[in-house]
Amino acid sequence: MGILADPPLPQRRGGDGDEGVTPLPQRGRGDGGEGAPAPGRSRHMRCRDRVLELGRRTLVMGIVNVTPDSFSGDGFGSDIARAVRHGQQLVADGADLLDVGGESTRPGAAPVSVEEELRRVVPVVEQLVALVAVPISVDTRKPAVARAALGAGAHLVNDVGGFQRQPEIPALAAAAGAAAVAMHMRGSPETMQRDVWYEDVIAEVVDYLARSREIGLAAGLARDQIVLDPGIGFGKTLDHNLTILRNLHAFRALGQPLLVGTSRKSFIGHLTGRPVQDRVFGTAATVALAVAQGADIVRVHDVAAMAQVVRVSDAIVRGCEREHLAQLNTDEHR
Repeated sequence: MGILADPPLPQRRGGDGDEGVTPLPQRGRGDGGEGAPAPGRSRHMRCRDRVLELGRRTLVMGIVNVTPDSFSGDGFGSDIARAVRHGQQLVADGADLLDVGGESTRPGAAPVSVEEELRRVVPVVEQLVALVAVPISVDTRKPAVARAALGAGAHLVNDVGGFQRQPEIPALAAAAGAAAVAMHMRGSPETMQRDVWYEDVIAEVVDYLARSREIGLAAGLARDQIVLDPGIGFGKTLDHNLTILRNLHAFRALGQPLLVGTSRKSFIGHLTGRPVQDRVFGTAATVALAVAQGADIVRVHDVAAMAQVVRVSDAIVRGCEREHLAQLNTDEHR
């Protein structure tokens, strides 16, 4: 497979929330992007003692919000027992991974203290690691929380800062042998929806994620431990979000596993007129289209419904149900 060069770096507009971004490390030989793998080709993602197969089917990441103010209305606040039961139910519904978060990153959300986020997240991660068979991710932008969650057994760190606000996060993941997700976000949750502007949203988000990949590699992560997320809804307008969803191939060209998170987000509400708890059908449309463009992981609230969407979409796009269907037909004729 040929080497794809990174796209040219666009000129940045001042005051766009990219202040404090870690400079792009110098690239060494052999760690450039190999380009997008073909859908259906088996690949792997390593996260501690787990190896997840990618490519044959799309993985479903279930969301466990341990917050009182989640935009989606499904946060469990300080009720650790309910959060753990919810995580168990998501696995029973078909989740391949769980993502545990203790700080809301909805537009305008104020940050919580390290101490409060630790109090919310660590017990849930610790219990879920012991109770379910799937890998557990911690959704945080704080190194102290990432460190504690990894100490509690987390297999991934999901960094909404894309490694560029806190480069210690990929280093912590690498030291633990864990994987890490780098997401694009312009600014912070408090500021990301103010004066949202891009000269070329695809080129600029690809550029950002290419930088995140290089930061992760420099921190000690291997290529099969870095996942990229274009950050739907994080510092984007409706048109930006739709443009990204039409062009997921541009992010796959970076050669890393691709995570897409559209679940219940406001752009779906703008398009459908439905409240946040009634966006399952709009979410399903975005999930099916993400699968069609080769997303490796979809991050969702409504796991039972989206697991069905993913299974049917994968059967169409990747043909991954052929063996399963052949077995069913054999069983029926016995």
